Amino acid sequence: GPLLLGRIVDAVRAGTSVGHVDRTAAVILCCALAQLGFERWARLVGFRFGERTAARVRDRFVDRALALPASVVDRTGPGDLTNRGTNDVASVAGALRDAGPDVFVSLAHALFLVGAVWIVKPLLGALALVCLTGIPVAVRWYLRRARVAYLAQGEADSQLAEHLAATASGARTVEAFRLERRRREECERAVGLSRRTRLRTLFLRSVLFPSIDFSYVLPVVAVLLAGGALHAHGAMGLGSVVTCTLYLRQLSGPLDTILFRVEQLQASAASFARVEGLGGAPRAPEHDMRAPVGDALVLRAVHYAYEGGADVVHGVDLTVRP
Repeated sequence: GPLLLGRIVDAVRAGTSVGHVDRTAAVILCCALAQLGFERWARLVGFRFGERTAARVRDRFVDRALALPASVVDRTGPGDLTNRGTNDVASVAGALRDAGPDVFVSLAHALFLVGAVWIVKPLLGALALVCLTGIPVAVRWYLRRARVAYLAQGEADSQLAEHLAATASGARTVEAFRLERRRREECERAVGLSRRTRLRTLFLRSVLFPSIDFSYVLPVVAVLLAGGALHAHGAMGLGSVVTCTLYLRQLSGPLDTILFRVEQLQASAASFARVEGLGGAPRAPEHDMRAPVGDALVLRAVHYAYEGGADVVHGVDLTVRP
């Protein structure tokens, strides 16, 4: 589109006919329709891949959660597993379904636009690449800090969910033993920790977004000024300047999409690490599956202790007969 528009500008300056302009405009319309069709096909393929992969992630999480030993579930608590199975799995599914295809299509679009500028006028293409160097610098700074920050945010959210679930499920016990103040203080600490971790990720986004916003406006201004100066001295045609400027102006669309999705991808990467971390939990021991002899239940010398604590059950013998 911008290339043909630049040719229209040069043709009009040269005194071309109206029919030539109309034919070129019709070609621009066909190119726009073809671009729309290719983009729709690319998104369809990406969505299909994302949904299938997300389904496998959900199924694997359920299988691993059901295979956890009862002692691990009791020690972990329902809040952490609930947060991993809802928020974390949903975040991963959203990234695979939406963010991944969007970033792939937008990245290909951005590379095509920069390559088109380089083909039209290599000098302006080199200038645009120099002005775009601020984007990888800002993204690199962000990625070095984002993973740790989002993992901490996910852990804080799990702790908050665990405290709320424990308080709600044990409400009668809390009331009976007058533990309201203690539970309130623990919930307030969990809320404070969650708030601090979210402010940390907000700070990272507050640095990343303005940096990239400035970086993709800078090449448009630089190419327009440099191209205008070269055109004023007769070293470059007006159509080439218009074409390169419009190509770089179109970068705002894909770069905005990438900018918006990078934050989601970082959060999803942390969520995926937490979901896959369930696979590192100890597996339930293999039980003796021999057929029982008789119909009586016999327990001998049963002991039980909570994690890191003393025995609360000592040498219990129990025989249950029908």
